[in-house]
Amino acid sequence: MRAVFDTNIYISAFVVLGSQGERAFLLARQRRFELYTTVAILTETANKLREKFNQSEEDIREALKLVSRAAKVLKTSIKLNVLEDDPDNRILECALEAQANLVVTGDRHLLKLRSFRGIPIIRLADFLRMFPAEINR
Repeated sequence: MRAVFDTNIYISAFVVLGSQGERAFLLARQRRFELYTTVAILTETANKLREKFNQSEEDIREALKLVSRAAKVLKTSIKLNVLEDDPDNRILECALEAQANLVVTGDRHLLKLRSFRGIPIIRLADFLRMFPAEINR
């Protein structure tokens, strides 16, 4: 299975210990599925960690290193303007480029789409239900 995580999943993984985001990211690190991202998504993640969560530059670099090791970082050739919030478009671009099976997000604008060009857009809790043996770990 190929998945794309929205920035909010990474934020949850790195800011909230024991969160659903952290559990999902650990599954990616264990190679239970293929995770895809782009430089644009990593940049947005770094900016949010810096601006909204006051993370140190060292912590941000470490988080980005972890994501880069767990995910395949793609260069997108696709440029979309589907949603008003531009970073949301970067998620959709990555999903298309990766030929993803799904997008995992907590973003209401993306969730409202339900799917994009045949790629389901699901909540984090629904994604974790796909891995029942790991939920209680």
